[in-house]
Amino acid sequence: MRNRNGVGILVDDELRKQVVEVKRVNDRMMSIKLVIGGSSWNIFSMYAPHISLDDEEKKKFWEDLDEMVRSVPSNEKFFIEGDFNGHIGSSSKGYDDVHGGHGFDVRNVEGATFLDFSRAFRLVLVNSNFPKKEVYLVTFYNSVFKT
Repeated sequence: MRNRNGVGILVDDELRKQVVEVKRVNDRMMSIKLVIGGSSWNIFSMYAPHISLDDEEKKKFWEDLDEMVRSVPSNEKFFIEGDFNGHIGSSSKGYDDVHGGHGFDVRNVEGATFLDFSRAFRLVLVNSNFPKKEVYLVTFYNSVFKT
């Protein structure tokens, strides 16, 4: 079977020996576990379904992520990184406990799901907005027009 997507985790060569486990849940999520200084660190990498995909696939993604988080023992740390394909919005209104006030656009259903998930597991979003220079955003320009 051919994967449609694929996630990965890059590990510094010096940390490679600390990796004790690698789990690929599906083509949208994987995790690694490192033991550093006697502490276990679980790193999750995700790629959520696009907004245009069906609700069943989105539901399965969130169920799989829920299961991954619940599988981490309470004495271990975990970090989740990835593309959750949603807008949490520029306003933290209603989500001040998980949203630092730095987001983009208007919150959509997928963004609200992400915030609800964060709240359920007492997680905090640390970065959801990566500003880019205009030169990287403009794909065409001339003396009159740019897109």
